[in-house]
Amino acid sequence: MGTKLAAGIAAIAVIGAGGWFGGRMAVERVVHDYILEHPEILPQAMENLQKRESQAQLAGVRQSVETPFPGAVLGNPDGTTTLVEFSDFACGYCRQSLPDVQALIAKNPDLRIIVRELPVISPASPAAARMALAAAEQGKYPAFHDAMYAAGQVDEATIEAVAQKVGLDMERARRVAQSPTVEEEIQRNLKMASQLGFTGTPSWIAGDNLIAGAVGIDQLSRALDEARAARSAQDS
Repeated sequence: MGTKLAAGIAAIAVIGAGGWFGGRMAVERVVHDYILEHPEILPQAMENLQKRESQAQLAGVRQSVETPFPGAVLGNPDGTTTLVEFSDFACGYCRQSLPDVQALIAKNPDLRIIVRELPVISPASPAAARMALAAAEQGKYPAFHDAMYAAGQVDEATIEAVAQKVGLDMERARRVAQSPTVEEEIQRNLKMASQLGFTGTPSWIAGDNLIAGAVGIDQLSRALDEARAARSAQDS
């Protein structure tokens, strides 16, 4: 708070300025004038507001959202820095973000990327998500993930071809893909995305930052740096 603003409010508090109502009006006038004189504080205020709202949204689901479906992880599975991505194999923006994801992994050996399948775009999206989770069950999620995006389209034939290409046990994969465990995971992801206010893919979580869209590597890197700094502050 600026010296002028603080002094003005303190003076009003002491004087009383016409009782409670008059005092409140006077404070509002001081704040109003201060903001007009210092508009540069508005972006910071909005950023702080967004962080508070994100913290409130994450409060009830953080543990669940940061607990991956077994094997559905990119980067370092034991990494100390976590990035969560809600994605759909039929999402062109998710495909566009793949080089950013790969670059982040290359630059950050401590990075664990939890991928949450959010099949909302095409009729074939749920089948691709189920097969991806079946690949995770066989320890081949990263290979399936990258190959599925490289295939460029999402349909039953492509899903089967990619699964075979990465060496899945197809009988086992088809069984797991249709299992209640996989269906529960997809429904859980849909519910969490709704609670967090995500309406599309890709959507990201890094620390207390909720990020929507293909925002690029710079914004994701900044969010990860903030998450590391916050964790260090908590540990110290």
